[in-house]
Amino acid sequence: MATARTQDAAAFGDTRTLSFYHTHTRESLTVTFRRDGQYDSGALQQLNWFLRDWRVEKPAQMDPRLFDIIWEVYRESGSSQPINIISAYRSPETNGALRRRSSGVAEHSQHMLGKAMDIRLPDVDTARLRAVAMKMQYGGVGYYSSSAFVHVDTGNVRAWPRMTQQQLAQLFPDGKTLHLPSNGKPLPGYELAKAEILPRNAALATQASAGAGPSIGGVFASLFGRKNAAPPQAETPIQSQSTMVASADPESVKEVMIAAIPLPPRRPADIQLASAGMPDLASDALAALVPAPAPRTAPELKPILGYDATAAAKSLFEPKTAFLDIGFTSALKDELSVTHFSGPAVKPLPLMDEARAEL
Repeated sequence: MATARTQDAAAFGDTRTLSFYHTHTRESLTVTFRRDGQYDSGALQQLNWFLRDWRVEKPAQMDPRLFDIIWEVYRESGSSQPINIISAYRSPETNGALRRRSSGVAEHSQHMLGKAMDIRLPDVDTARLRAVAMKMQYGGVGYYSSSAFVHVDTGNVRAWPRMTQQQLAQLFPDGKTLHLPSNGKPLPGYELAKAEILPRNAALATQASAGAGPSIGGVFASLFGRKNAAPPQAETPIQSQSTMVASADPESVKEVMIAAIPLPPRRPADIQLASAGMPDLASDALAALVPAPAPRTAPELKPILGYDATAAAKSLFEPKTAFLDIGFTSALKDELSVTHFSGPAVKPLPLMDEARAEL
């Protein structure tokens, strides 16, 4: 029986491994979540991130009982393929967006609490996967034949859509089940199942404590009398991004830090130049040994005001400017006009005779 195997796994130090493939992120993970009957805290952290809300990149603390259920379902189904994850943790914002698109999304979904997964086994018929999960009677089972996946959670024992009374009787020949048929009438063994299964599930939920504290292995080990049981290992703090803790209140999913994020190193002080910190006495001594260079003064530029005829006449006899008179073809003042001027492109100067007379 699946229930007995789960209890035996905790009592006698079972080691359990699961292989997953996420259909949205295309990520794969093989992880041993139980070692010697104890939940492995490092493996649970890996699963928390792997099963995150991929739409907003937010992880949650998943209920470790969910992994036990999935492990039992997988083993009972006979599958040899990795478990395909359709959906796992769902943040409030994502759940709200999905509810606006589909009436089939619950307002207080178990996905928001980190207590549910939608799975598919590629080599197992979806109807058979549903039947295997229902027989466990650990929580809720949803059957989505058109999308070929099954919802599994750790909430109350229930199933949707409900089987007919005949189908349910075929699945539970002794009638001992908490599942109700579509007509709402419980099978003959309903009260007996209620007396056995409800306390069992409550005990497992209490001892698992959402993965915190000692695992259910220590409790069952003491009940079965196993000696030298390994003490619960202290959980090693792991530095990671902030994780959404699955809360029992769907309206308040609080964010906590798994470990304090170290502060960045302090910015170094501004580097001071050595010369900036020299004493005044040293500066005076240095000035005495090395005299400061004399300041250079630029020659004063005198502005040119008006037309200087004398300077213009003198420039005609300078060797550097003598060539400027080349091209004058007339010595007559009347011919020095714009139309008759044939010299270079310079301003005409006074007549040579007048210029010499002024000297």
